[in-house]
Amino acid sequence: CMDLFWNGVKLGLALSLLAGPILIALIQTSIEQGFRAGWMVGWGIWISDLLFISATYFGISWVAHLTEWDGLEKVLGVGGGLILIAFGVGSYLTKPPQMEGFEKKAIRHSSYLALWTKGFVINTFNPFTIFFWLGISGLLFTERNLLPVEARQFYTGLMCTVVVTDSLKIGLAKAIRRWLKPKYILWLRRIAGGALMVFGLVLLARAFKFIQF
Repeated sequence: CMDLFWNGVKLGLALSLLAGPILIALIQTSIEQGFRAGWMVGWGIWISDLLFISATYFGISWVAHLTEWDGLEKVLGVGGGLILIAFGVGSYLTKPPQMEGFEKKAIRHSSYLALWTKGFVINTFNPFTIFFWLGISGLLFTERNLLPVEARQFYTGLMCTVVVTDSLKIGLAKAIRRWLKPKYILWLRRIAGGALMVFGLVLLARAFKFIQF
């Protein structure tokens, strides 16, 4: 049914409007190192999403059991928080190398494997990502009782939209960089690093019940 495909598209569009550590990683990498570098971060994110989809698709009974574990949120909050803080500190304290000639052409200074790993790790250990896919699988298979072939149509629409919208963000970031000077890139890196640290601290605070929302 095409309605399921379009429902996935609509949810993907709603996701594209959210601001979080994933968006920061995409934009920062694209501005500093160019479209292909940003796209490799994107591939890490998308592969991570596909693994979550596969896990929930083929193991819905295991997923349902996992969500009942009281310690899940704390483990994810601590792990995800520490990872985001680590990425944030690294981004804040380091300077982008080879800034000469930056205005003419973006210079990729990270390997494609490192870029892919960055996207994969940030997405995989982001509690929002995990709970999002757990919630989606529960909705599709438990509440709506969809058949596997029907769920595939929904997931296809959702993932196609995520890939397209993320690619547009990467392309827009590349277009913006031509108006930025090296000193602005340094400040952008510090702002992005600070934002990642804030996200990480919020996750830790939630994990230990210091804050609730």
